[in-house]
Amino acid sequence: MDFTIPEETQEIIKGLKQFIEKVVLPLEKENHELLYNERNYYTEDGRHHPKVEELRKIVRMESAKAGYYTMFGAEELGGEQLGPMTALLVQEAINISYPFNKLVDPIVIPSPFTNGLSPILTGLKEELKERYLDGIRSGEKTLCFGLTEPDAGSDVWSIKTNAVKEGNEWVINGSKQWITNAAHADYCMLFAVTNPDLKAQRKGGITCFFVETGSEGFSVDSVIPVMGELGGEACIISIDNLRVPDENVIGEVDFGFSIAINGINTGRLGMSGKCIGSAQWALKKAVEYAEIRKTFGKPIKEHQMIQAMLAESAMDIYAARNMALNCAWKIENSKKQPRKEISMVKAFCTEMMGRVYDRAMQIHGGVGISNELGLEQGYRLARIVRIPDGTSEIHRRTIAKSLLSGDLTF
Repeated sequence: MDFTIPEETQEIIKGLKQFIEKVVLPLEKENHELLYNERNYYTEDGRHHPKVEELRKIVRMESAKAGYYTMFGAEELGGEQLGPMTALLVQEAINISYPFNKLVDPIVIPSPFTNGLSPILTGLKEELKERYLDGIRSGEKTLCFGLTEPDAGSDVWSIKTNAVKEGNEWVINGSKQWITNAAHADYCMLFAVTNPDLKAQRKGGITCFFVETGSEGFSVDSVIPVMGELGGEACIISIDNLRVPDENVIGEVDFGFSIAINGINTGRLGMSGKCIGSAQWALKKAVEYAEIRKTFGKPIKEHQMIQAMLAESAMDIYAARNMALNCAWKIENSKKQPRKEISMVKAFCTEMMGRVYDRAMQIHGGVGISNELGLEQGYRLARIVRIPDGTSEIHRRTIAKSLLSGDLTF
């Protein structure tokens, strides 16, 4: 197996970094007080300040013009449909250099699953593609993914939001929670129960609808602040007698989950790449600090306990990176999806990031827990990413099921 980064991917990474340096960083510098002071970044209700949203839109549209915003989108939607290997390496590269820049992730490159040219949109009817895709493709319009509910997270079959057919419309009622970008999205890919009997058998019965968030009956109740932030991206949504035309069904009625899982592997490999890149950034910080910080008359790099923490972090990163590269290769070169490997990578990489940041903060001592270096921000993010795209426990269950069904190959 050749682990050399393909020349095309190297060119993408090089161009992407040039784009960030030329377009994004100057915008951040001009608007530093708005972007990096939480009291300015969020409004009192926890949403992004309107000026923040304006800046995010500028970056999205410039990224779309440069070809980066849509590069993981399906070809039939106007994207480049680059695969998991590229997603992994691109996200690694970005997060080595720009792990916490406010206008970089997930703006330059959106989530390949829940925003931008989501593969779910391939299920749109042609007339809706003609009506909506240009705005989404250009970065002018954004999406949110309306699946999770207060009582339905990992067990998505427990969703209760329901849709009833009335003539040529569907009337939808229910609520959603932890919906990223809902407060600012133009459209929602909304999931609802359309056949309770099928759902009870876990054989279907759930349909996906394309909804304009400005429609009567669709409301964002609140934003959920997380892990020390004054605001957040995740929201609570209420759906009250929302009427959606039958033509807005995405894919087949009762079989919304079949399209919901499309693209999730690219998303999980991309998230793993973020963790690997960010962990490398943290380790570099720890190494640099160990060389200049002195205790007991000598640099702390000479203390064996510090050396051990640095070495353990390097081992973690190396294991995670090669695990992810192998998994991406398997996805792109196997007829059958390597489910257990994907789960192992997602769980291991997110947990690895937490361990590396924990050690890096410990090596820095008091300054490590301050908000001066970004380490505490990475530590909080590391705790968060163990939950979305399947919790670590859910992935362990997937791994165990594969093993117990006879899949003992590696």
